[in-house]
Amino acid sequence: MGEWYDGPDANGQRVFETNIPATKEIQNNGSLYLHILAAREGSHINPLHPQYNKRDVVQLNKMWTRFRKRKVETTTNLLTGETKNKPGEVGENGEIISYWHPNITISMLDDQRVWPAGTPIPPPFDKWIHIDLETMHYDPVLYVNDYWELVSDLIAINDTVDVLPLTITYAPISVFYFQIYEAQKMQKQWNNMLGVVEQSDEENDIVKRTMLETNPYILGVTIVVSLVHTVFEFLAFKNDIQFWKSRKSLEGLSVRSILFNMFTQMIVVLYVLDNDTNTMVAISVCIGLLIEFWKITKVMDVSVSFSEPVLGIFPRLSIKDKSSYAESPTRQYDRLAFKYLSYLLTPLLIGYAVYSLMYEEHKGWYSWTLSMCYGYLLMFGFIMMTPQLFINYKMKSVAHLPWRMLTYKALNTFIDDLFAFVIKMPTLYRIGCFRDDISSSSICTRGGPTERILTE
Repeated sequence: MGEWYDGPDANGQRVFETNIPATKEIQNNGSLYLHILAAREGSHINPLHPQYNKRDVVQLNKMWTRFRKRKVETTTNLLTGETKNKPGEVGENGEIISYWHPNITISMLDDQRVWPAGTPIPPPFDKWIHIDLETMHYDPVLYVNDYWELVSDLIAINDTVDVLPLTITYAPISVFYFQIYEAQKMQKQWNNMLGVVEQSDEENDIVKRTMLETNPYILGVTIVVSLVHTVFEFLAFKNDIQFWKSRKSLEGLSVRSILFNMFTQMIVVLYVLDNDTNTMVAISVCIGLLIEFWKITKVMDVSVSFSEPVLGIFPRLSIKDKSSYAESPTRQYDRLAFKYLSYLLTPLLIGYAVYSLMYEEHKGWYSWTLSMCYGYLLMFGFIMMTPQLFINYKMKSVAHLPWRMLTYKALNTFIDDLFAFVIKMPTLYRIGCFRDDISSSSICTRGGPTERILTE
């Protein structure tokens, strides 16, 4: 079955690499089976040989081509129609085609136990151990371990693929790891039977790739930090809600910035949902958007009128400033700050929109709108702190700010930096994590420490 310290690297592994020619049948969605034979040293594997003994040979057959729906991410330049995609990557989205995985791991189970005669074999061994009733022996378990095969490594087979690379790794496997891998397969089968929604293949790839490629110490720190991140995220949401729920006066607070934050959060949610990202990130930004919507009802008077419906169908929505904001000098400072700010932001927005349209590729006009707005916000969004800083400067105070929420948000931005290296997320979202470091450091160092303690 192999020695645990066998092989060139003394890790029990032996690796064999080869190339398999892709025939016309395989290129046209044909199936390719792997016939795996493991024999005792010196024995014959040909059943027609006079000295052939079936107990010396173990055979396993497995179809190695996979059939999946093609998922094509076609991006083009919206002005010229040109694309950087390779010719083999272009195809009809949703078309079922065959795929090839270039890696296969074959293991012999190192099981030294004796199973009592007449006793049912418990799962998952019952699917692999078949007892010969004549000799009361069972063949060694030859196991194909496909747990660590990543969906992202699959090769689409078409007429442009002439050679299929194959790397065969042989190593023994312990009973402990065998049970873990089989338990994962059984769990997936039960979830399919019960209709439980599982993680997508891309999300499973993220977990596997993280475990394969990340240093164990960094992985352990990431797990601990993720728990801390969840706590800080909850405390930030909690203190943000408490601050606005108990706030009676809007003096010193930029209402226009809150409206802009709602728009910004809406763009972030739409961009994250339009791109391939982690579920945890998507849930977090969606909760943030709901809180921003709720804030609008606290900083402005929102009313719904059914007596004068719009187009005779939809109720009329009325939004106006609260009296504590409209009658305070804060409103004038806020309006003045946004007036000067628009002189700077408008040319930058137009320039970035033209650059994104001319030099970048997008899936469509909707995708371009989201990526353009989100990229713009990441590059120049920190300028939106200017109205609040201007109001703080004019009022000579920062006692009106929600410092607890800002502190937890600042801590989470530095934790997000670690996630940006480990968890798969859109590139622009990663850039936003580093931008938030600068923003959080800037706004937190602007507050007077004495005044901040008194307000808390």
